[in-house]
Amino acid sequence: MQVLLVNMPFSPIDLPSLALGILKRSVNERVPGARAEVLHGNLDYYDWLNAQEPGFTAADYAYYALSSYFLGCGDWVFSSALYDDPEWRAAEFTETMSRPLGEERLAQTLALHRSAGEFVRDLAERVVARKPDVVGFTSTFQQNTAALAAARHIKRLAPEIVTVMGGANCDGTQGEAVHRNFPFVDYVVRGEGEVAFPELLKGLRDSSVLPGVAGLCRREETRTVANPMSTAPLPPAAILPPDYTGYFERLAASAAGSEIEPKLVVEGARGCWWGEKHHCTFCGLNGSFMKFRSKDPEVFFEEIVSMARRHRVLDMYVVDNILDMGYVTSLLPRLIESGYDLRMHVEIKANMRREQLQILADAGLVHVQPGIESLNSRVLGLMDKGVSGCQNVRMLRDGASTGLSISWNYLYGFPEEQESDYDPVIEQIPALEHLNPPSDLSARIAIERFSPYFNRPELGFSDLRAARPYRLTYDLPEQELFDLAYIFDAPQRGVGGKTVKRLNDALRAWKDAYPVSRLVQHDLGDRIVLLNRRRAFDWTSLVLSDPVELAAFRLLAQPRTPAALVRRLAEEPGSRGGAGPVDVDALLHRWHALGLLFTDAGQYVHVAPLPVNDEVLRLHFMGSVVSDSPEVPVPASRPTAPAPA
Repeated sequence: MQVLLVNMPFSPIDLPSLALGILKRSVNERVPGARAEVLHGNLDYYDWLNAQEPGFTAADYAYYALSSYFLGCGDWVFSSALYDDPEWRAAEFTETMSRPLGEERLAQTLALHRSAGEFVRDLAERVVARKPDVVGFTSTFQQNTAALAAARHIKRLAPEIVTVMGGANCDGTQGEAVHRNFPFVDYVVRGEGEVAFPELLKGLRDSSVLPGVAGLCRREETRTVANPMSTAPLPPAAILPPDYTGYFERLAASAAGSEIEPKLVVEGARGCWWGEKHHCTFCGLNGSFMKFRSKDPEVFFEEIVSMARRHRVLDMYVVDNILDMGYVTSLLPRLIESGYDLRMHVEIKANMRREQLQILADAGLVHVQPGIESLNSRVLGLMDKGVSGCQNVRMLRDGASTGLSISWNYLYGFPEEQESDYDPVIEQIPALEHLNPPSDLSARIAIERFSPYFNRPELGFSDLRAARPYRLTYDLPEQELFDLAYIFDAPQRGVGGKTVKRLNDALRAWKDAYPVSRLVQHDLGDRIVLLNRRRAFDWTSLVLSDPVELAAFRLLAQPRTPAALVRRLAEEPGSRGGAGPVDVDALLHRWHALGLLFTDAGQYVHVAPLPVNDEVLRLHFMGSVVSDSPEVPVPASRPTAPAPA
């Protein structure tokens, strides 16, 4: 049995597909007589475009792959191929998207839309020429219409080829909707696919197996039958390492090879240990399985090292939704000892301490995404984030102290938030301009499937409807669109208008000032020397030498209330018995006016990082791509479900 796994646009071109790498290994190791290969349709498309219209860049591709996700541009591009119409809803798209896209990006999108069908027909012919028995498509982010269009054309050319879809866009109800509405997709695998997909292949030889394949959508005559999904996620020992054979060879032959720095995609854990206890109200990234499970640190270490050796690549994207805190004392020290000069991206909880962040930095996890989302404790409480505004600022400061590049988004639009939650943050942003600004301007939250806001209308969002891009892309009834969609339109909640403009003006100024702003502290024991270069503060140096001030400043490395600071000062040796409330209040007021402190919810924390080579650290090696529109957030995280296909 020949199995061809296809990675369609707009999967990122600088990353091999984790989903297909895992499925390739699972088929080749677990299905006797079957052989799986991966077709890198995303790279094929990039090269095809460059042959058709030179000048299409890797940055252009990244816009459709990730940055325009909430506008649905990547999926709309291939809707013309899905419906065999090069002008499919072009007038409606133009009318709706002219303002958020701008003239140049709109023209490019329309051109890609008109030519997409030609590429899909060419790819389908090449797939059929290879005579596979089964063709599997992975669908995550903006791959859905490209995958569907390819399946349709393959089925038209060779009806005997079995077509399968899976991935994050096929989880739960979404997978049923795909199978129900697109009859050229023979099977849909929902949930984790490394067990279900090999079982499906075995079932193609023995149809009696198919009813027992967890999560499988199949047909009995013309009716869709959805097998119950597994009630338990895969244990970590069952999560296979990916097989990326072929990706780097294909990239080397691609026009993209000279434009991008490829990264390995590695996976240590699935689920979210915080979400198991407190599911962040807006987050739907873990889909059907929130339960956190992580690989044995020794196993994960060997995976990382063996992939680096095999592919001679040291840049890695860790797709875990949240770092296993046990890795801080197990896996990461092993990576430090290994001597490999790794550069890794990982998502972490925003309340990690500086000592822990230093271990991350020493191990090569130089780019972290801590899920900050806001600098106001009340709004963070509405999100159920489990951190405070001062803790988030501490994260930004300690990231700078340890040489970590911090990637984060600023979100708004939460029910019950108020203008008063934003005013003090806006006023204090000039004091933070030496720290990592958010990746883009602020963004109104999107309602995501699987999130508490989606599942529990009593939290403030009802009357949900599939987001506008789905209605521009698919020719489906409203209810079918609802079942297919991951993002939903809802009545706006929270702040808007002038408050959002003030916030975005402050964030824009922060981003503009960041490359040339600086505040650092040199702790010399008997004194602390502070050096400043921020536009809102005209002092350049300040020396703290008074014992009480030294003790207070060091204590404010952690968020503290004035009362707690008074108590701790009384306990500090060398602080002459501490300071009274009046003295502390005056000190806090003076330091706050100098831009040394951030305050929120009655707490204070200092914002002066330790000196590192921070000028160089302002170059983001991961090449973060921000959206063209301030209204469109960059996705906070890449969905990681490795289901097929």
